[in-house]
Amino acid sequence: MASVAILAVLLTTIVMHGWHYLHPDFLTNPPSRKPAKAGLGPAIWGSVAICTVCAVMAIPIGVGTAVFLEEYKPKNPKSRRLHGFLQLNITNLAGVPSIVYGILGLALFSQMFGVFGNPNEPAVQLGTAWYDQFVDEAGEYVQVRVPHKNSPQVELRDGLVAFGDDGSPITVHIVDADKLNAIYDTIDQKEEKVKNELSDDATSEAFAKIEHDALAGVVTNPANIDIARISEPTWHYIQLPFGRSVFAGGLTLMLVVLPIIIIASQEAIRSVPTTLRICAHGLGATKWQVTRRVVLPSAIPGIMTGSILAMSRAIGEAAPVLIIAGIVYITFTPANLMDEFTAMPLQIYDWAGRPQAEFHNLASTGIIVLLTILLGFNAIAAIIRHRFEKKAY
Repeated sequence: MASVAILAVLLTTIVMHGWHYLHPDFLTNPPSRKPAKAGLGPAIWGSVAICTVCAVMAIPIGVGTAVFLEEYKPKNPKSRRLHGFLQLNITNLAGVPSIVYGILGLALFSQMFGVFGNPNEPAVQLGTAWYDQFVDEAGEYVQVRVPHKNSPQVELRDGLVAFGDDGSPITVHIVDADKLNAIYDTIDQKEEKVKNELSDDATSEAFAKIEHDALAGVVTNPANIDIARISEPTWHYIQLPFGRSVFAGGLTLMLVVLPIIIIASQEAIRSVPTTLRICAHGLGATKWQVTRRVVLPSAIPGIMTGSILAMSRAIGEAAPVLIIAGIVYITFTPANLMDEFTAMPLQIYDWAGRPQAEFHNLASTGIIVLLTILLGFNAIAAIIRHRFEKKAY
């Protein structure tokens, strides 16, 4: 009761300090140096990304390991000693501090022990898009997609499809001096037309837009244009080593929760009555058929319980994620698995460490959001587990 009372006081204090900043924009806005405009958007999506990677990697490996250790126990004495050694180490790994896994993840996943170079100059890159970039008459960078890094330089020609800074397609127009003068005459006519319709404050902005739209993709002397070969990552981009990326963070969290999932899954498999296995074997089922159709369906409620509790720990972990990502000012959501990221615990830690009281209140608001997501996941898991238990009976 004393522990519950202390927890209630703590939660009440957090709600009192953070309730004022809890509004829909807080869930989407990026962090800001102005507390009134700061939000948890990139941190929420960063946590979702690394926990998704963690779940996709850890749950199949953990459940598969538990099935192997419980259902395929060796009968050979030497193999049984190896089996006992593995079981002992898995049990010990569940008690290792998470900061140790963070250091291991930094060396193994983020840097890969320097075998593939360094994250800033990776030795292997897959899923990279290559472009030839130049500047048009509007002063904007224009890109033309090329097949690969060593493709011949693109030849600028009239009607070539290129892309602007916002990714929208632009048709390249090769024009001579007379055509360029005609374009400027058209610009002058449009500017004169809107001059009397707009206020002085809006006129300059309208003029700039008219000129930009008219000169987008216009090239007067293709032979003298400098073209640079650049690369941009796609959504399926991957590199070795992984660097301080979403993928490295998710794999590091996988190391943290994997022993928990294995042990919980083993307990769930052990709880399946042996008589069910005997009956299935008596009907002629193979070992794998018994495991897949009898043992695993009966053990699913316990496996889900352990997996959800493990993911609940992962979403609130700060130490290993701090080592991989660091406290960085990130205002964007990850676009691919190799992007840098921040997470909710890191953003809360950053706000709590600032001297201004407003940021301390923001940290309380972040804690409210984190606890709400955590309790929501646990509630969904409890509902699903309850339904599976009903089907089992």
